[in-house]
Amino acid sequence: MKRMLLETSFSKIYIVSIIVISLIIIGGYFSYAMFTVSKEKDDAIRIVTGNLTYKLEVDGKEGNTLTVPANSSKEFVVTLTNPNNRIARFNFYYKGDLPSGVDTGYIESEGYNITPEATGVNLEKNETVGSSNKYLIRLDNITDSEITINLGVSVGLDYNDLTLPSDGHLFRKLKLTGPVKEVLEDDIMNRLNYDDEEQTFITGEEPRNYIWYSGKLWRAVSTDPNSNSVKLITEWNISAIPYNNITSDATYESSHLHDWLNDTSVDGFLGNLRDYENFIITDSVFDVTPTNNTLGNIIKPNNTKTVTGAVGTLNTYEYQSGYHGNDYAKSYLNNGLYWSTATSTESASNVWVVSSVGQISSTLALAESYVSVRPVINLKSNVEIESGRGTYDNPFRLTGDNETNLNGTLLNTRYSGEYISFGAGDNNLYVIVSHESENETKITSANPLKDSGTFKTTIFGNNTNYSDTNTIGSFLNNDYLNPSNGYLTEEQVNMISDNTTWYLGTISNDVERSYKLAKYTDTSMTNTLTTTTNAKVGLLRLGELMAGQFERYQESDKSVTNLISNYWLLTKYTNQYNNDWIWAPDRYGSLAIIEPSENYGIKPALNLKQNVVITGGIGTKNDPFEIALQ
Repeated sequence: MKRMLLETSFSKIYIVSIIVISLIIIGGYFSYAMFTVSKEKDDAIRIVTGNLTYKLEVDGKEGNTLTVPANSSKEFVVTLTNPNNRIARFNFYYKGDLPSGVDTGYIESEGYNITPEATGVNLEKNETVGSSNKYLIRLDNITDSEITINLGVSVGLDYNDLTLPSDGHLFRKLKLTGPVKEVLEDDIMNRLNYDDEEQTFITGEEPRNYIWYSGKLWRAVSTDPNSNSVKLITEWNISAIPYNNITSDATYESSHLHDWLNDTSVDGFLGNLRDYENFIITDSVFDVTPTNNTLGNIIKPNNTKTVTGAVGTLNTYEYQSGYHGNDYAKSYLNNGLYWSTATSTESASNVWVVSSVGQISSTLALAESYVSVRPVINLKSNVEIESGRGTYDNPFRLTGDNETNLNGTLLNTRYSGEYISFGAGDNNLYVIVSHESENETKITSANPLKDSGTFKTTIFGNNTNYSDTNTIGSFLNNDYLNPSNGYLTEEQVNMISDNTTWYLGTISNDVERSYKLAKYTDTSMTNTLTTTTNAKVGLLRLGELMAGQFERYQESDKSVTNLISNYWLLTKYTNQYNNDWIWAPDRYGSLAIIEPSENYGIKPALNLKQNVVITGGIGTKNDPFEIALQ
């Protein structure tokens, strides 16, 4: 289809005339040849020509009709190319009216232009950024019956009017940068529940609420309409510890869990959180009011009992409010593992724990139980999202925690939880634990070791004091370090510090069960243990960062998977018969006490030398740091 405008009989300078088209795409590739002619002076005619091409795909097939089933959503792809020597503009639209309550929105593909609602997208001329664009457009909240709509593209050159058909409607723009609260509330996929005056909960089944901060993947749970803060919980269980001593007190404020979360030393969570005073509210109030009610019947707590601190964990009401429906197994807050809430029963003898299938139970969570930890923080209102899409593979990144070029940076300046490309084969991903030894970086494998795709297991050994000569220690300091066995390369072995001190604490069946006793002589943390061993490679101890589980025990359909494995720690347990057993995180995410003759997984821990530098990557799971000796 062509159209030509000729100006041949006037003597004044005229503005270039542009042809604008609005059309419903029928399918396949389409092009529109555009001619513009202007009379710049007498007898001088300039003709600008070009072709705009666009292609629509739905479910991998070309076409312009989009059908969305009930309780579902649908994406389609638009690809546009502009080989002209002018900037072109376009807008997407759909024909007709959508049913009441149906939401529309789109997500731009990585690296492409953001579509303004009214003025269109600049599709830059050929050989410049944006000359070919691909977009994902999405409809959501189809609840009653399937709907079918026709898609269209309005195209023009320069700053022409992109008027839509009388029954055409623009897709809304998705906010992807700015204050965290604004970005989360703008996204219809998050399906916010405004019933609570103090917290506005995200309740979508598949919300785009993943946030990467301080080396950890978080989920946004709620926003505060008063302070504009945002509550986050870690996606995975960061560690596992005994909840409390052997007492009848299961209240959160007296628990080891509360201590560990707000511990500012190298051994606690807060002490390893990046610039936390700039990012989080350090005097947050956490409601820990006891309840006996089970899921579906939990009413909003009334602040009868609160705890103030920088870090906490969810109460049962917040967990219940984070899902719109009755099947809590489908809740985004269910990570497929066991983890503790901050709510005790009214008798204060039990604490409520979320199970691997999303239910809560107090019968499995006595005060002396061994639980996993999912920290919760409140982001300040001035914290902003700088990049990302809010998905698992591409989480939001925060301003001030979003470095993209760290080449030459010492690894010992980075943060607990950040990923490193280290190891070989199935075992090529490690994670930073802490900087316990001066100027060195303690790391551990992201998951227990595998051989040929299967988790490797071993007994701990007859000698329950870890060393480089007991069964598991001998493997780690010999076979594991031998490059011919395929766990590490020779270059990586040379990066490991030769002599690390490993603390061999005992946390037993007596009154005191603080995680601090895995390293210190008492809970004052004044003196470290004298029961130690020196070895190149060791294991994590009870309560140490990254001594949790970082995969689901079950997939979303609840079928058992082999994504995670039980694995050994360093710390001993002495039972009433004076038999030494070993603490170990199990595949459900909780802690277990295991006889040393059992076969469990191996998660090596080691210190990298102070002159290891970053040569690439950004430290996320999908783009881990590349490292080398300086």
